[in-house]
Amino acid sequence: MGSSFGTLFRISTFGESHGGAVGVVVDGCPPRLAIGLDEIQRDLDRRRPGQSRLTTPRQEADRVEIVSGMFEGLTLGTPIAMLVRNEDARSSSYEAMKDIYRPSHADYTYEAKYGIRNWQGGGRASARETIGRVAAGAIARKLLAQRCGIEVVAFVQSVQDIEATVDPERVTLAQVESSPTRCPEPVAAAAMEERIDQARRNRDSLGGVVQCVARGVPAGLGEPVFDKLEADLAKAMMSLPASKGFEIGSGFGGTRMTGSSHNDAFLPGPNGRPMTASNRSGGVQGGISNGASIVIRVAFKPTATISQPQTTVNRDNQAVTLEAEGRHDPCVLPRAVPIVEAMMCLTLADHYLRQQALLEPRR
Repeated sequence: MGSSFGTLFRISTFGESHGGAVGVVVDGCPPRLAIGLDEIQRDLDRRRPGQSRLTTPRQEADRVEIVSGMFEGLTLGTPIAMLVRNEDARSSSYEAMKDIYRPSHADYTYEAKYGIRNWQGGGRASARETIGRVAAGAIARKLLAQRCGIEVVAFVQSVQDIEATVDPERVTLAQVESSPTRCPEPVAAAAMEERIDQARRNRDSLGGVVQCVARGVPAGLGEPVFDKLEADLAKAMMSLPASKGFEIGSGFGGTRMTGSSHNDAFLPGPNGRPMTASNRSGGVQGGISNGASIVIRVAFKPTATISQPQTTVNRDNQAVTLEAEGRHDPCVLPRAVPIVEAMMCLTLADHYLRQQALLEPRR
């Protein structure tokens, strides 16, 4: 099972949605990185359930425990193991669905692959697995900030057909956190909140787009062929639950432009390094960062579990009607924001360390 991500800064997540705990092992983090438990908890609090009426009512404190790899507030250079205990799992809600394949879930495909599945909350296929990613991402975030001043901010750009006009170069964390939708544009945020709440009342769900920007990324991160920076970012984002699309820079919109209007012209920049007049490349050219901000977008489908009656089949391939129980988000977008940030941080931290290893023999 592919539960690991990264080359030098490598993480392996573990645990099931309704098991005893979920967590992560981080291997390759450099020693003597100062990070407090509160910094990791801050990102987990942004991801946790029960934040508002726009999210699942499951009540989990998601308090992180660091069980190895840290001493006196510093990383040791050894594997860092972190776990979060499950405290509010209600497995009985899934009892009636244990022999039924839920539409657009991993129930059938997981069972087709392994011949067995954990039907309690989806097991490893649950979005609760992302707790480990967010905890590890907080460490990667601190490494990037300390070593090269990189700042990563994500926000909800759209929900269904409601779209915010936001300059990713200027958006701040405070603006993002000012609304339960995590959309920094007030008018769009209010419309999104009402639309999500309406879907909840209708026992339905909605999808949308999360945009993420990494500012201060140095030129030179990424590889020119199979490990292109945007390729690894795409893998990172498309590994997230409910993700269905990835764009960087101009994305699909760039197909409607000409080369003369799309190209990012170079200009003399500070510190003897060139800069680009525009950023339609999204900060990556030829698979390698060019020093501009990295700007990506990730599309998330509507939450698969809804409370309306749906037609499906059971293990005996008999047609049945499913009325799903359990506690689920009417829209995953607000809670997806810190998860997208985490995967951006993890990808950049890995490529930063790979670049440092490449340059080491030159010194």
